Amino acid sequence: MIVKPRIRGFICTTAHPAGCAAHVNQQIDYVIGQGDAADGAFGNVLVLGCSGGYGLASRIVAGFGCGAKTLGVSFEKAPTESKTASAGWYNNKAFEARAAEQGLYAKTLDGDAFSDAMREEVLETIKADLGHIDLVVYSLASPVRQHPKTEVLHRSSIKPLGEVLDIKTVHVEKGEVSNVALEPATVEEIADTVTVMGGEDWEYWMDALLAADLLAPKAKTVAYTYIGSELTWPIYWEGTLGKAKADLDRASAQIQQKLQSIGGDARVAVLKAIVSQASAAIPVVPLYAALLFRVMKEQGSHEDCIEHIDRLFASQLQPEAEMRLDEAGRIRVDDLELADRVQAEVKRRWPLVDTENLPELGDLTGFREDFLKIFGFGIDGVDYDADVDPQRIS
Repeated sequence: MIVKPRIRGFICTTAHPAGCAAHVNQQIDYVIGQGDAADGAFGNVLVLGCSGGYGLASRIVAGFGCGAKTLGVSFEKAPTESKTASAGWYNNKAFEARAAEQGLYAKTLDGDAFSDAMREEVLETIKADLGHIDLVVYSLASPVRQHPKTEVLHRSSIKPLGEVLDIKTVHVEKGEVSNVALEPATVEEIADTVTVMGGEDWEYWMDALLAADLLAPKAKTVAYTYIGSELTWPIYWEGTLGKAKADLDRASAQIQQKLQSIGGDARVAVLKAIVSQASAAIPVVPLYAALLFRVMKEQGSHEDCIEHIDRLFASQLQPEAEMRLDEAGRIRVDDLELADRVQAEVKRRWPLVDTENLPELGDLTGFREDFLKIFGFGIDGVDYDADVDPQRIS
């Protein structure tokens, strides 16, 4: 079949097998070329949410930058004869194939990472194959979570608190800049968002690993978050997402205390803005990101996903690294995004940007290109007119 992108709302309903594989291999080649991510620092790494974005980048850096054995967990859609798989399914297959070529252990478990059944499967796999884990990367991104104790299905809501929020945004497909009025969240919506996106599930995972004695001495865990600048705070720190992020900080402190028995460490890492399925769906963020990317590219400080995570591992996660911590104990690697020179220019452009001047002030084209790359489209060297088998990555 000939696979082309089909955009519906904030998602692409198709993924290109060869394109996804090529994108994964590009990222692997970058990490191998850098050679600075602390080779040998981690023997065994568990990545929860391993199939795309920062989770996939972390697995690539751990495996091909640190030489680690990696166990990944993600929830993907397999292909059929007439339909493509999810992009993450192809990404996982491409990673495993490249790891096999390099002689690296790489196993991916497919299923609901929020469930106790998946936790048990992961524990048994670690016991059988690895013995212990040196680093746990928590990078789950899902709009829903079925609670493993109550079996209630919770849905997150990206909304402000208290009153209607009127804020500028952009329609990514049309390129139209406008203001949007966002209704405030209810008490139930706030609670559901914290349940889905807060730190409880991270705690469950670390409790299970500790109880099974599967964490190595001085094991580390890191969970990823995003804070952004004051331009995005109304929908982040001052909204339902902010409540979930505060709960992630709470969980980090609890896990940190529990890991003291093995000399371990737990941190939330604050990352930079990137294009992801999640960020594309959050009001305000695509417009802010378009301006930010343009400014950072002009100033020579822009990082894509793999470059950013490679720097995180090389400068912050390796043993004896002098971590860049804020007052809450979070690792900050959003320093380039929040640099005064960058933010001053983004803030200057924010009130000026409209539909007509967006191509000059922002990089919406780059945002769209990065969005399509998530699904394997727009990758150099891939023949998108070729007939491909959706059940194979090459």
